[in-house]
Amino acid sequence: MQLLDGKLVSEKIKQDIAREAAEFLTSNGRKPHLVAILVGHDGGSETYVASKMRNCQQVGFESTNIRYEDDITQEELIKKIKELNQDDAVDGIIVQLPLPKHIDPEVVTEAIDHRKDVDGFHPVNLGRMQRNLPCFIPATPYGIMLMLDHYGIQTAGMHAVVVGRSNIVGSPMSILLARNAQPGNCTVTLTHSRTKNLKEEILRADLIVAAIGKKNFVTADMVKEGAIIIDVGINREISTLTKSGYKLFGDVDFERVSSKASYITPVPGGVGLMTIIGLLKNTLAAAKKEVYRY
Repeated sequence: MQLLDGKLVSEKIKQDIAREAAEFLTSNGRKPHLVAILVGHDGGSETYVASKMRNCQQVGFESTNIRYEDDITQEELIKKIKELNQDDAVDGIIVQLPLPKHIDPEVVTEAIDHRKDVDGFHPVNLGRMQRNLPCFIPATPYGIMLMLDHYGIQTAGMHAVVVGRSNIVGSPMSILLARNAQPGNCTVTLTHSRTKNLKEEILRADLIVAAIGKKNFVTADMVKEGAIIIDVGINREISTLTKSGYKLFGDVDFERVSSKASYITPVPGGVGLMTIIGLLKNTLAAAKKEVYRY
């Protein structure tokens, strides 16, 4: 079993991003600029945004964190997004999910200019991805593809099973693994909570992407010998044994599955770190106008 080390890969790619960011500063007189909007005080969201801001600083980006209380109206939030859309000094905009129940995340997502949608959630970017056109790829699937590429895993001809069909991970992951590229060229089965004989479907997989949001959902009896395991799950549980007061678990029972896998990502230290890399690369591409040139 070989560990797919998100920390190792992310640090290497961040060095390349930092070099390009320095070149951008020299050429343009400013740094690539990411703005993150955080609504409310969700503990997980605060942790994620702080990590994104910290990583921006490490690679030489400018970063701005705009915070609102959870009673902000949808209209006020949309107004701010439209202001940022018009600001030429802002390259990327993200709105951290989840949002309070009175705010429609779809409306918010579509309000972001697709040219600054570095999370890759806007319908324009998702549609262009489906057609294999230049776009901002959703950050988590992008990070996973970068990890597979870093380790030189030849996915062509593999049977990939994606567990979970969200627009953020599962659905775009299935598209990326199926397209004619490396990594890619897989035969993909997209499974979900209504899939019949789910265990049997997963057992057929050469490559498993677990993104269903349930602690230790994928167990050893669901995995064939030598399978590649990509665990996207981040499930937080209160713990008295850690400084943070909580412990993270993946969607895969790592302790028992790892002995059967050829490659596997840990939680933490795997896909989560690569998600930030996807975000940073999208932001750099937005600043350099590599995807949309207008």
